[in-house]
Amino acid sequence: MENLDVMVLRTLRDWRRAGKRALLTTVVRTWGSSPRPVGSIMALADDGAVVGSVSGGCIEDDLIARYSHAHGNGEEVPLGTPPALVKYGITADEAHRFGLPCGGTLELLLEYDPDAASLDTLVAELEQGKLMQRTVTLATGAVRLAEATAPDELKVNDTELTNTFGPEYRMLLIGAGQLAEYLATMAKFSGFAVTLCDPRAEYRTAWSLPGVEISTEMPDDAVLAFKPDRRSCVVALTHDPKLDDLALLEALQSEAFYVGAIGSRRNAEARRGRMIEHFDQTAESLVRLRGPIGIYIGSKTPPEIAVSVMAEILAVKNAVTLPREMEVARAKGIQQLAMS
Repeated sequence: MENLDVMVLRTLRDWRRAGKRALLTTVVRTWGSSPRPVGSIMALADDGAVVGSVSGGCIEDDLIARYSHAHGNGEEVPLGTPPALVKYGITADEAHRFGLPCGGTLELLLEYDPDAASLDTLVAELEQGKLMQRTVTLATGAVRLAEATAPDELKVNDTELTNTFGPEYRMLLIGAGQLAEYLATMAKFSGFAVTLCDPRAEYRTAWSLPGVEISTEMPDDAVLAFKPDRRSCVVALTHDPKLDDLALLEALQSEAFYVGAIGSRRNAEARRGRMIEHFDQTAESLVRLRGPIGIYIGSKTPPEIAVSVMAEILAVKNAVTLPREMEVARAKGIQQLAMS
């Protein structure tokens, strides 16, 4: 599964290229609880086709009904209509009707018939891995594009709205195996582009998951080639220090938001010891190294372990601080004390 924003923008571009009337909807503000964050986008064609999401479903249904009904009855929005800001869920009754819990309110920007050429440029830049800002002039709908230097939250004022679209989140897995296949599957469904590195041919032959880039380089070289950035994570799964350790050391020198390795508490401590003794690391330089990885859910099987690891990666990605009791090492330590 690719980045949802890119998929929405590419589909919208294709509709507009084909001459279809279409609507681009952006979540501008939320109050109270909202199923989708600010900056989320959805595209809607005049025939009722839809891609993306701005809520849990009810607002989409209302927008589809209103937009496709208007076109079906010859009530098309005039060409050149400027963007419009609309609110859903202002009253408790409306919030209940549109599925917004706790009296939530959602404000949306509706852009009618976005320019196909501008969308084409934006999609092309995103497909090249660039981080892009798209600024809409509210009075006219005119669009400016600019390359961004860092991810940013949506910004809106009385005259314009700026939304930042970034390349896909990426995951580099070190080691092919059953756990890697489950974790890669979950990562792809979560919008990550996945690269698998394993120089061992006998392990790669069993790999069956499509849509994953395969690297046969030594893991430390693969990390350098991968060029981890702030939208990247590196996960070592081989249990082989010759493969895992050098890859992890390279990853720790990068901006990757998550660097970790599978293994027991004893193996994690041994890994840290090796790195300090043989690679001039310190406790401070290894503070970003995660291990044992995952959250504690009592996982035993490869799919359960993959769920545990993916949950922790997503929590870190989304800047959610997990309770310490959910750390694998701490939870098992507490269990061990209780049993002694």
